[in-house]
Amino acid sequence: MTMTLNYEPGSYRDRDGRVFYDASGRIFRTLSSRALEEWLVVQQTLFFQAAVEAERIVATRQVAETHSIQEAASGWAGVLEHRVVPFVTYPFEWCFGMLRDAARLHLELLSEALDEGVTLKDGTAYNVQWLGTRPIFIDVVSFERLLPGQAWAGYRQFCQTFLYPLLLQAYKNVPFQPWLRGRLDGITPQECRNLMSLRDFFRKGVASHVWMHAWLGSQRAVEEQEASKALKNAGFSKDLIRANVQGLLKLVKSLNWAQRASTWSHYAEANGYTAEDRRRKEDFVRRAIHSRSWKLVWDVGCNTGTYSRIAAENADLVLAMDGDHYTVERLYQSLKSNPTRRSGSILPIVNNVVDSAGGLGWRGTERKSLADRGRPDLCLCLALIHHLVIGHGVPLRELLSWFAEMETSLVIEFIDKNDPMVHRLLRGRRDSYTDYDQQFFEKTLAEFFTVVSSEKLESGTRILYFAERRSSS
Repeated sequence: MTMTLNYEPGSYRDRDGRVFYDASGRIFRTLSSRALEEWLVVQQTLFFQAAVEAERIVATRQVAETHSIQEAASGWAGVLEHRVVPFVTYPFEWCFGMLRDAARLHLELLSEALDEGVTLKDGTAYNVQWLGTRPIFIDVVSFERLLPGQAWAGYRQFCQTFLYPLLLQAYKNVPFQPWLRGRLDGITPQECRNLMSLRDFFRKGVASHVWMHAWLGSQRAVEEQEASKALKNAGFSKDLIRANVQGLLKLVKSLNWAQRASTWSHYAEANGYTAEDRRRKEDFVRRAIHSRSWKLVWDVGCNTGTYSRIAAENADLVLAMDGDHYTVERLYQSLKSNPTRRSGSILPIVNNVVDSAGGLGWRGTERKSLADRGRPDLCLCLALIHHLVIGHGVPLRELLSWFAEMETSLVIEFIDKNDPMVHRLLRGRRDSYTDYDQQFFEKTLAEFFTVVSSEKLESGTRILYFAERRSSS
């Protein structure tokens, strides 16, 4: 699937070149003379070509400078064009299974590269993106020839952004998303060690990859350049790197998150819908989905992904998001184990819309907000607004205004205060939510959208609306 989703022209520069989008959404990377030299070697290797063919590495080609990129490419030795992935996500938005599968891809590619004398100079989780539930490696310039005596330069990054988050989730049930969101470089060896008990010392990987790593980092006895020379003089070989990579791969494969339930993981089974209401709701959503084709659909509060799957019937990409980590984990594993013709167009992420990250990194532009990465042309907001308005205090008008600002169409469900699920939210609270009623909701919805259809479910407390975005003119 190749598509462009509202990318804005922009760029990010590192030591080897500059990554930028042009006005049409095509993505390019300029190369320094050294990076170009490495690329010309790497792209000829068998492992690289096979991985591109299997969509494990992003498709990339060298291009000549064109008028549209001439200024951006000026002064660089070469220009690459990459396939545009459907939607950019970040490791702090992934569930445990996604981070583990991305780590496996990284290690497997490195192992294959070593067989042809190539290594990875980086080890960050940000070098992986997703095609549905399939990870794909995007930073092709990270591959370079392995020099005699050279160590795996990306080992520390791999530990900080892949291994330590996985260990904390698997061994301590500590969510890794806030840590990765709080520091883009990940969790340091010292921090991971401080969170491990003496008992954890005897768990797989902790002694060698956490305690020893933290101890070496605290010694500061050898400068990086001196350490590199010492490795070369000691005859450090790629066999040692391969052994470390294979050990890490075995460790990563063995890690599991033992949690069996969460606050919302069984919501779909206990939300009070009758069988008839479920059928009518699914039919309503399906009619809206098939009213026309959609490029990008957001299923906000997707839970088990029932409606994400319906949306996938007629959408290029469905971003299925939920703030409950374990719910997203279940959805991810379900999509992987029960693939269908269209399930590959569903991308699950952990995201709470009332606490969503954005504007992170250098100048606040390296890691963009969700809407800045691709605005939806349809949002599903089902059995959710009572949680946002009553549970999180988001004013109802603000919520509808936010959807309108994204210029998205909307399938939204209003659940009134007589519904048992709303009673549960109001329990122990003073009911000061005077704007949360059907009349105000419909009036405000009509300000921002044109309501195409609506349907009251059999329960009498739940109403579905399909609303098209108003023309900006």
